[in-house]
Amino acid sequence: MRLPRRPRLLLPVAIALVAIVALFFLFSGFYTDYLWFDATNYTSVFTGVLLTQIVLFLIGAVLMVGIAGGNMLLAFRVRPMFGPAMFGGGSGADRYRMALDPHRKLIFIVGMGLLALFSGSSFAGQWQTWLEFVNGASFGKQDKLFGLDISFYMFDYPFIRMVLNFLFTAVIISIVLAAITHYLYGGFRLQSPGVHASRAARTHLSVLLGIFLLLKAVAYWFDRFGLVFSDRGFVNGASYTDVNAVLPAKTILAIIALICAALFFAGVVRPGGMLPGVSAGLLVLSAILIGGVYPALVEQFQVKPNQQGKEAAYIQRNIEATREAYNVDKTEVETYEAESDPTKVQKDGDTSVSGVRLLDPALVGSTYEQTQRIRGFYKFADSLDVDRYPDSTGKLIDHVVGVRELTGPPEGQNNWINRALVYTHGYGFVAAPGNQVDTSGQPAYDAKDMPVTGPLATSTKLREPRVYFGEDPASAEYVIAGGNPKNPQELDYPKTGGTGQENTTYTGGGVQVGSFVNRLVYAAKYGEANILLSGDINDNSKILYVRNPRERVQKVAPFLTLDGNPYPAIVDGRITWIIDGYTTSNDYPYSQSESFGDMTRDTSTDRRVIAQQPTDKINYIRNSVKATVDAYDGTVKLYGWDTNDPMLKTWSKAFPGVIRPASEMSPDLRNHIRYPEDLFKVQRYTLSRYHITDPSAFYSGQDFWNVPGDPTQGDKNIKQPPYYLTTTMPGPGATPTFSLTTTFVPRQGGANLSAFMAVDSSGGSGYGRLRILRMPSNTPIPGPGQIQNAFQSRLAGQLNVMGVGSSSLRYGNLLTLPYAGGLVYIEPVYVQTTAGGGQEPYPILQRVLVSYGSKIGVGPTLDVALQEVFGGQQQQKPPNDQQVTVPNQANSALNTAISNAKKAYEDAQKALQATPPNWDAYGEAQKRLEEALKALEGTKAQQPAPSTTPSTAPSATPSASPSATPATSVAPSPSPTGSQAGGTS
Repeated sequence: MRLPRRPRLLLPVAIALVAIVALFFLFSGFYTDYLWFDATNYTSVFTGVLLTQIVLFLIGAVLMVGIAGGNMLLAFRVRPMFGPAMFGGGSGADRYRMALDPHRKLIFIVGMGLLALFSGSSFAGQWQTWLEFVNGASFGKQDKLFGLDISFYMFDYPFIRMVLNFLFTAVIISIVLAAITHYLYGGFRLQSPGVHASRAARTHLSVLLGIFLLLKAVAYWFDRFGLVFSDRGFVNGASYTDVNAVLPAKTILAIIALICAALFFAGVVRPGGMLPGVSAGLLVLSAILIGGVYPALVEQFQVKPNQQGKEAAYIQRNIEATREAYNVDKTEVETYEAESDPTKVQKDGDTSVSGVRLLDPALVGSTYEQTQRIRGFYKFADSLDVDRYPDSTGKLIDHVVGVRELTGPPEGQNNWINRALVYTHGYGFVAAPGNQVDTSGQPAYDAKDMPVTGPLATSTKLREPRVYFGEDPASAEYVIAGGNPKNPQELDYPKTGGTGQENTTYTGGGVQVGSFVNRLVYAAKYGEANILLSGDINDNSKILYVRNPRERVQKVAPFLTLDGNPYPAIVDGRITWIIDGYTTSNDYPYSQSESFGDMTRDTSTDRRVIAQQPTDKINYIRNSVKATVDAYDGTVKLYGWDTNDPMLKTWSKAFPGVIRPASEMSPDLRNHIRYPEDLFKVQRYTLSRYHITDPSAFYSGQDFWNVPGDPTQGDKNIKQPPYYLTTTMPGPGATPTFSLTTTFVPRQGGANLSAFMAVDSSGGSGYGRLRILRMPSNTPIPGPGQIQNAFQSRLAGQLNVMGVGSSSLRYGNLLTLPYAGGLVYIEPVYVQTTAGGGQEPYPILQRVLVSYGSKIGVGPTLDVALQEVFGGQQQQKPPNDQQVTVPNQANSALNTAISNAKKAYEDAQKALQATPPNWDAYGEAQKRLEEALKALEGTKAQQPAPSTTPSTAPSATPSASPSATPATSVAPSPSPTGSQAGGTS
């Protein structure tokens, strides 16, 4: 019984519908990408990359099909006239041929289609290699081995290897397909004895194998140039063995491969397999003996017994190339005779340290969150950023800054309308001077609240505080804004007192989503029918996506590698994200290749507070671009920063007009440029070894350094991050400069300080100046780990009492900086108290620790701690078997002072644990606490000289310590704006 016509048509119709839907979604992806690039004014990047990929795809597909498919067709055409029977007897190939022959055209078309798809896609994926090849700029420097310009290795050599790999693949596939076709159609048979082949099959395969060997000869020749990337020797780059054994071996092998190719071609006119067999055996034997055994013998018996002498010249090449490639060749290294005696420091000789940043951006993020979040659907980054802004006198002060970003609608209201149309943006820029806190120990905000108020907001003329583009990964993938200017529905910020809200309507750029076609393609892109059906979307509506600043810049500049830590700044009255872009490569000759991810790994990346870099290896890096993203409308601007970078010149030629000259930067933007963290991490990793420029000293490695482990984390394997702070480097006419700093300790054991490194990050004429202060070898200077241990052991009694009950101690960033001819360590100590009522705990700055040489000071302010170290001799503790005794009258006064201090401390804790915290009561308790502590110090001063007796008298309670209570401020003049911080939390 025959099926009716309609069911027989269902399958083709279904296939057609599936194909139409697939093509529609494919079209949607391309079209929405185009709309996005058009909205950001970077269509030249979209079309440039797309057209390059299409051309390369077609070239790869056509060449592969032409070579492989052509050889397969040729093998079919020259099949034996009499078929398989010409060799007598049947074979297993007959069964396969009979099964496949009726469908050979379909199989050929499908097979070639798949081959074209894979080969074309692979070739198109090398678009960056192609664009670098055709646009490559000269470096103006030659390598030491061949005397070729560096650009040959950076741009030409990778393209040559790409082409050779493609041709090798095409020839190998051709050989396999041709052999299968010859076998199926009787061109040769596997019979005893040996292989019986027709003349046509033998000729065809001989030519293909000859072409393969010809390519091998070319590959051997170009392998010679690849020796500049060798890792055979003590360091990367051509070693003694490479130059004296491998290089001549590659030349000889190229000649032998050429001879072998000629012998295979000779097999075309001379029947028999002797010549091809001899040539194949000759090449294999030569590759083993000349290419493998000979270099191994040279390495083993000539180099290893005298490696230092043999490799000295090549180590020198590696040192020079590595320092150039990582841009550290101009680093200034000077011996710093660090003073360690505080009594020799002039009290008025260096006052810059008194204004050092104490707020730790990695810790106070939760403080900002609890005191300035305002509503639960806002948040701040886990790690805030450090920038600088002028105070009322015009002096630049380090600030800890963050933006209030939106996480999404409140729980229970997370529907599509709220998510896409109402909760569209964050609001506000929050900043606090890094060198002071308010009377309750919290940041003394000079830009805060909603709407944004404070001296900083006024002085910077902040006029657009809305954040539609930010770092929060939890924010919606897209939002649709700007729909109804007459009836705003986008939440701007909650009104004061929690009654109602202010709404706004977005007026910036974006993709117009009012038309039916655009709504349809975006509904398909996001799988959301509401985009097509919603009546709240009109001709004014714009869809905003790719809202993370780093991802946004990466999309418009795919040829850049971006720094892991974008930071916000108020630039020309608008919140602007600043992102550093790098040009990187792993093709700089003789330069040491390392994993980018390993070089930049430290506490901040391990805690995932900033983005981790890929583990791809690099041996060249430049901070070539400074990029900005407007937090309101997402405008992306790329400024060429390192105009001497040949890679930047190359990409500027590939995409003309995309990268703007740095001269177009506004003065306000230049004031907020800073030296990028990831570049500095790469350079400190490199300089831990490559500060040594003598090959013999480099080979011995005795003066290699390590970046110390983060002492506040207790894990030696997690590196201490670099710190932004204003410091004064030694030298004539030295002035405080915004810098990025780090320290080094010896690699071969020991925790003493080896060196201190800083780079000028001010954005001025000295920007990028790298300086290393090498510590004297005959005077041990304690390193960060030793200082942290000293703080925790010698001050345990004073600090631990603050971390009792619901409170816990948290140590902030341990800062190292030059001071008065020596080095001073400064570390803030925070108390984190659970305030109760379900409120999350957050740290409050309470103490400052200072160390200089062997002396340690602690105080509620930095000035007090510095006075303890430099203002007089430290008090000596009595021996363990002795106890200080005082008269009964003095004991009575002392007990009264202790009682008052304990009562004030308890009142402060109660005020802190109230819901919400009672900051006024807390401040009043702090004042009483300070008065009690002063009285306590007075009773000690009035006591007569102590007499020593065996330790039988009871000791004073630990709560009598001045450090048992929170501090009031870190600076002499707390900002008046900080007293109400968190009042709306």
